[in-house]
Amino acid sequence: MTTAGNALRVRSRFVAYLVPIAAVLAALLLGAIMLVLLDADPIEGFKAMFQGAFGSADALTATALKATPLLFVGVGITIAFRANVINIGGEGQMVAGGLLATGVALGLPDWPAVIMLPTVLIAGLIGGALWGAVPGALKAYYGVNEILSTIMLNVVAVQLMNFLLRGPMIDPGEIERGTRIPQTARLQEGADLPLLFGSGRLHIGPLLAVLSAIAAYILLWRTPIGYRLRAVGQSKDAAQYAGMPVKRTIVLAMTLSGALCGLAGAVLVFGSESHRMVTDGSTAGFTGSAGFNGIVAALFGGLHPLWTIPASFLFGGLLVGGNALQRAVQVPTALILALNGLIVVFVVASDRYRRTLQERASEAETAARLAAEAAATPTGPPPDATPPEPPIDTRAEPP
Repeated sequence: MTTAGNALRVRSRFVAYLVPIAAVLAALLLGAIMLVLLDADPIEGFKAMFQGAFGSADALTATALKATPLLFVGVGITIAFRANVINIGGEGQMVAGGLLATGVALGLPDWPAVIMLPTVLIAGLIGGALWGAVPGALKAYYGVNEILSTIMLNVVAVQLMNFLLRGPMIDPGEIERGTRIPQTARLQEGADLPLLFGSGRLHIGPLLAVLSAIAAYILLWRTPIGYRLRAVGQSKDAAQYAGMPVKRTIVLAMTLSGALCGLAGAVLVFGSESHRMVTDGSTAGFTGSAGFNGIVAALFGGLHPLWTIPASFLFGGLLVGGNALQRAVQVPTALILALNGLIVVFVVASDRYRRTLQERASEAETAARLAAEAAATPTGPPPDATPPEPPIDTRAEPP
């Protein structure tokens, strides 16, 4: 590859990774204008936002905990994307994983912690996987649009959660007191996620999320399954011509994506401070909208599992810091919601431009490689070749 082609490829990819950051800065600039219109100091507000997200050990802990479900969901989104399917059902899959994990903990209260903890996490994986496999099968075998089916399953999941938390799984104490808050009883201590430093709030959830991102990278780029997922995502027809099971691969992509979202739901339950599953009647009351914000984190990370790690922690910091900004400059809650919405819109809108830059980088790399190969190919005879002898005239001499 030529030096110029290599430099163009590196520059294009570097700019492509900077696009989401530029989108966030543009959203913050617009947010600063909104703060000025409300007679608030944007510099003081953004300083409070940074301090609230990254300025202390407690702030970093809050950011890591907020980023954990975003990272699980974001990594799941990257797996689905590689097979060219779109998973908008992270919210419902988180609920399904949380419900199944909670049901296992309630049904097996006497199991020791060494068995119970991995069991409930596996149950969360299974719950989310089943909820993700349904839209995957509908798309693969019946051509149902996965965006529509995953969104509708989110509605089914929240209604199922409300039914169970207000009925079969409700805390008996809520019935006795007559309050009937939709929550379970305090789950057994053996299922609590261990704390990383023995005290405080930081549990092993963020570590599990980072490990899941590394595992997804290995799966996608170091295993035959990952090769098949990426091949189907690039061209279904070519993959089918090569003998790959396209339909089963699509189902597998949605199943794996849903499994990670379900694991996020289990971590939310067993890593919560109340150590119970609770909601306010909406999906966001349990997930904190992580099922949708995780999509933004995945886009922010360029739909790559490893880049989704810093993207999730940065976006988690923006969510945590938004609360600190509100307290510091005394602005309405609606402004913080609007600011978060602006970040989402700008990041999603910039994804098309990022893809264009990546495609240009790939084209530049291909062109440079072809040019290098053409330059290395000899166009004439080798230097030591013997010149051909002139042809012999076999015609008869004239009389």
